[in-house]
Amino acid sequence: MAGISLHTVTNQPPPLAGYDLFTADRALVEAVERHTPDALLDEVRGELSTLGRAGGSAQVQEWATQANEQPPRLRSHDRYGHRIDEVEFHPAWHRLLGKGVSAGLTGAWTRPAGHVRRAAGFLLWTQVEAGTCCPLSMTHAAVPALRTDPALAAVWEPRLTSTVYDQELRPAADKPGALFGMGMTEKQGGSDVRANTTLARPLAEEGTYALTGHKWFCSAPMSDGFLVLAQAPGGLTCFLVPRVLDDGTRNVFLLQRLKDKLGNRSNASAEVEFDGTWARRVGEEGRGVRTIMGMVAATRLDCALGSAGLMRQAVAQAVHHCGHREAFGGPLVDKPLMRNVLADLALESEAATALSMRLAAAYDDGGERERAFLRLAVPAAKYWIAKRCAPVVVEAAECLGGNGYVEESGLPRLVRESPLNSVWEGAGNVQALDALRALRREPAALDACLTEIGQAHGADHRLDRAVKGLFTELADLEGVEGRARRLVERLALVLQGSLLVRHAPPEVADAFCASRLGGDHGGTFGTLPGGLDLAPVVERARPVA
Repeated sequence: MAGISLHTVTNQPPPLAGYDLFTADRALVEAVERHTPDALLDEVRGELSTLGRAGGSAQVQEWATQANEQPPRLRSHDRYGHRIDEVEFHPAWHRLLGKGVSAGLTGAWTRPAGHVRRAAGFLLWTQVEAGTCCPLSMTHAAVPALRTDPALAAVWEPRLTSTVYDQELRPAADKPGALFGMGMTEKQGGSDVRANTTLARPLAEEGTYALTGHKWFCSAPMSDGFLVLAQAPGGLTCFLVPRVLDDGTRNVFLLQRLKDKLGNRSNASAEVEFDGTWARRVGEEGRGVRTIMGMVAATRLDCALGSAGLMRQAVAQAVHHCGHREAFGGPLVDKPLMRNVLADLALESEAATALSMRLAAAYDDGGERERAFLRLAVPAAKYWIAKRCAPVVVEAAECLGGNGYVEESGLPRLVRESPLNSVWEGAGNVQALDALRALRREPAALDACLTEIGQAHGADHRLDRAVKGLFTELADLEGVEGRARRLVERLALVLQGSLLVRHAPPEVADAFCASRLGGDHGGTFGTLPGGLDLAPVVERARPVA
């Protein structure tokens, strides 16, 4: 040791920066290639690689750190005492959000293969800073709800799908691009939105109302417009609340406080009060839930995509660290037990990516069977993928040892973010019950899912046996509510298994079916059975910096 400085740093991995998030993710690249028409493939690959290089750059990673270290602040009044109800963000937040908008992450509805390319981009951008993905998701998802009113859609859709980010609060007609938020839940009801008490009083102009009430969670409160639910004379109804009225005056939008959240700290979530707030009805009175369900379905898919993105980044960090860190005489990645852990995590990440991207492709197809498929597969995927996110991210952080517990590693931010998508847009029980509702009321939804699963029939005996187990569960729906989670979990797993058996490398499909469907797996990660070829599974997950 003579001549070596005490401060010489050895056996530490280099930063995972200066690489392309997209091309380094083999599972995502293959999913994009699988679901994109050949004529568009070069264009889509180039677009996603550009976004991936930006997301993998040291500069953008620094912006993400800044946005989290300096979270948004509520400015209720200006210096003179005038109520302004604004949210102040660090400049890094605006840079990140602007890049997401310019990359087309709100423009799926207007481009060929729009949902696949946008879903892949959303999965990538979640890895950079998930907080900015909330307004991107809300804005994207507002389009199907607004399309129930062609006049409203004509005004707002070109701005919501724009690639121009304009952070100023101005009338929508004066803006090249706009963002949307959402306010459904209230203090007394939560997910039971039919218990909402916000009132909508009709005004003289047809379709306009004055709202009075309090929203417990309002997503992206700095947005230009919001879709909200309120009780009109004809029942629960969907409304559009613009932040600024056509004459340039501010609508009554009283921000009471910003939520102090576990994670997602760069993003603002607020409590907001309406007191004579001007609103425009969207859809018919009394059909608010039906009107807004198109938005909810789209944001639920984003919850699955976001969780898949968080898992991918956590696994990439773990494999990168273990590929460079040496212990007990060699690289950690070559140690059999660590390889087992990393491969197990990589399986979960790839399965989440494959299923999420398959759902995005169903949106692009738009056919009757694919719409039926989405009706059941979206809540099942959202339930399962979001549930798996937190344990994957926590285990990945442990792969870094004490380094993974230090903020500078970035893993603690992923850990805090990891439970989020399981709660947003309906927690686990809501998703499971929604899937049951589809099973009972829409036979075409189950038929579409079984047709998808059946494409892998005979390819793996463990998958075939798991499908038979699913049939047994489905044959007895008496008292099924108490075991709804079990049923939805099985459905999600066989969907993932079918996709991997058909499209993933044999060693990935073999390990997934053996552990997730064959029952040869312990209660924690790193308990894959012996005899599997795990080295290529880990290598496939390695990010190439």
